[in-house]
Amino acid sequence: MLGTVISGDRRIGGAELEMRVKKAASGFLSLGLNEGDRVAILMRNDIAFLEATFACGELGLYPVPVNWHFSADETAYVLKDSDAKALVIHADLLPAIVDSVPGTVEIIIVETPPEVRSAYGIADEAALVPAGERDWDKWLAEQVPYAGAAKAAPASMIYTSGTTGHPKGVRRLPPKEDQTAATLEARKYVFDFQPSMRAVMTGPLYHSAPNLYSTFSVRIGGTLFLQPKFDAEETLAVIEREKLTHGHLVPTMFVRLLRLPEDVRAKYDLSSLVRVMHGAAPCSQAIKRQMIDWWGPVIHEYYGGTETGAAVHCSSEEWLAHPGTVGKAIPGATVKILDDQGVERAPGEVGEIFLRLWSFPDFTYHNKEAARGECEQDGLITCGDVGCLDEDGFLYLRDRKRDMVISGGVNIYPVEIEHELIQMPGVQDCAVFGIPNEEFGESLAAAIQQVDGATLTSASVRQWLAPRIAKYKLPHVVTFHETLPREETGKIFKRKLRDPYWKDAGRAI
Repeated sequence: MLGTVISGDRRIGGAELEMRVKKAASGFLSLGLNEGDRVAILMRNDIAFLEATFACGELGLYPVPVNWHFSADETAYVLKDSDAKALVIHADLLPAIVDSVPGTVEIIIVETPPEVRSAYGIADEAALVPAGERDWDKWLAEQVPYAGAAKAAPASMIYTSGTTGHPKGVRRLPPKEDQTAATLEARKYVFDFQPSMRAVMTGPLYHSAPNLYSTFSVRIGGTLFLQPKFDAEETLAVIEREKLTHGHLVPTMFVRLLRLPEDVRAKYDLSSLVRVMHGAAPCSQAIKRQMIDWWGPVIHEYYGGTETGAAVHCSSEEWLAHPGTVGKAIPGATVKILDDQGVERAPGEVGEIFLRLWSFPDFTYHNKEAARGECEQDGLITCGDVGCLDEDGFLYLRDRKRDMVISGGVNIYPVEIEHELIQMPGVQDCAVFGIPNEEFGESLAAAIQQVDGATLTSASVRQWLAPRIAKYKLPHVVTFHETLPREETGKIFKRKLRDPYWKDAGRAI
């Protein structure tokens, strides 16, 4: 039996949720969809997002979550590349992309719910389904519940972020006979999935980890509270009000929680928490230590990717014993550090991280099968990160391989500077990246979003960093921004900050 989903004032679960899922499955069948077909889902966090996902599972269809921040052209690319047969979309998102939707795609429109309207300032008239269009709720009411045998539910087909070139759809292959139980155990090991869990989801469901975490917690019978948009104090209030036990956050959310005034942080009871997961981006040691001091040893970390699954796990106790680690390989996983020739590096030596959770069903890149060879070495997959293992097998991230800066022949990992910079009073967000330098090839730039009312300068930033990092790591250029281009997952679009410098220099990277 499916668990319960809560969004704003709406709650649904158990038999009622299963009935709506089975009606949606019948609806997809009536549109001519068959096992293996794709259904695109373009919504913010909403109950209907999960209903559509679970309905796809009943029929063996692939749900294709689409980043709702995409432009019309980017959305059109995903719809075409995935060969989506149907699109489930929030009403307010449709006008911007409707002309880009292929005529072969059946569109089902979901009324944008009140809590999402409030979070994003959406006018009521924009949130309604236009007259004469296929309305999700009315459409479900017309269906007879699907009574056929449930097919093997494929994982969502997630499109990677597309930092270089077009994004690639990661299509999970059907699990082998011995993989299903092993994958379940691996997920329980990392995320502590259990029917009694009461979890909060703060990140967007179009992203791989939030999608898996949310769908699996409901499939296993748990209760899931969906936040339409992350708000630091509201997260604390929800944990106390709903007596939440589990959650999934990213390091940027930790920073925003810690930026709350002390009296605000102290007034909420967080004692119900059992396990709070974080991943998706490196976390400053200082920030993580503050979170453990505040929330207790409930903070757990994982590392992996859309292609690999969560193959590395770290408890609070392990992290305190090995500060800076993201954990070690879980049972049934392999992690290796390889050089550019594919030779394994010794403990402490930095190289590209390759890993694999062997029970995780295999994958292919949809319509780009050959692209897998670019990220695979002896069956292991890289997410594009560099790091090292210690003698005890604990993994330490250094940076994204493509973000590493080579200045005067010296490797510099911008994340190290970011971890120091984020602790500077007055810094809300930051990104450090490489820019062209005639003498050294590359130098560093820092883009900073200040806390409201702060008056930082380039000189004060360098003065703060000077005693904390080597001189050659000091940013040559410091810029200040009202906001930084950051995805809801917490990842900054460094390419948008970096590209203008390289284009002005007549070079592209």
